[in-house]
Amino acid sequence: MALRLTPPFPSFTGRNLVIGKSQPLVKLKISCSYHSNEVLNAAMLYWPVPNVLYVVGYALDRFAEGLWALQPVHQNRVGLVLDAAIEGELRLRHLQVADATRASLGLPVLEYIVTDTPLLVEKWVDPKSGQSTGRIKHPDSLPRAVQTLVNRTKVNAVAVVGCFSDDDGIDDLAGVEAVISHLVVKEFQIPCAHAPALSPFPLSLSLCPKSAAKEIGYTFLLCVLAGLSNAPQYVVKNSESLEKGCILASDVDSVILPMDACEGDGALAFARSKKDKPLIITVEENETVLNDTPEKYGIEVVKVANY
Repeated sequence: MALRLTPPFPSFTGRNLVIGKSQPLVKLKISCSYHSNEVLNAAMLYWPVPNVLYVVGYALDRFAEGLWALQPVHQNRVGLVLDAAIEGELRLRHLQVADATRASLGLPVLEYIVTDTPLLVEKWVDPKSGQSTGRIKHPDSLPRAVQTLVNRTKVNAVAVVGCFSDDDGIDDLAGVEAVISHLVVKEFQIPCAHAPALSPFPLSLSLCPKSAAKEIGYTFLLCVLAGLSNAPQYVVKNSESLEKGCILASDVDSVILPMDACEGDGALAFARSKKDKPLIITVEENETVLNDTPEKYGIEVVKVANY
């Protein structure tokens, strides 16, 4: 089994979906791979891959540290949280997406709720590191909404749609999207992913193929709901999780990283494993805004030119 950790943000949403598909089937000849949900989200062009698990970054880190295990499921009970700041027509469009996934794809989207206060999502790029980041000015509103869904409908996976300004593109959203999903996963220990609510983009004549998936539709919610519908559950690693046939960090045979992004919690946890240490592979062509090379942290790796 292989684990692929994604590059630091900003990134092209879904740019690695093809890589994600090819790795478990051809490239490494393995039976299963674990990916951050950011790799697999490609707006309207997402389709599920049977042997790829959809896991949020915070959970991947806890998994790598040996604190959590991943429990594969047949289907989750998915709830939807909409930011109160989303205007009426755009809110309706996202509800129509949820209805469409239920009717056409049979996805288990059970209920939606609107936050009691606008989340007021802010995003920016860190001038020192070049990574996108951000915050929620009203962070308590989100867990209240999730708690209501958990209590009322017993959901065990949550999609969040936050309202964003769409004045400067979308590739700087990923950092604050991680803040949003990590907030939910840390408190509730269930799968969560975020989809930004954005107005349709103006037509661009010079469109990069890596970002094309984001230009052909107004919503990212489809890929998020599809991924969450059968995302593995997160359970505390103990004797009970072993009996349930959960996947453990010791089951990972290889970890694939960008060449200059080796400082993440998950990467360092695997690199410092005392037992069942996986093969760590770094990819030179996958450049990020960081300079966290394996040499800087004394990590023994196998270097490859590309995927």
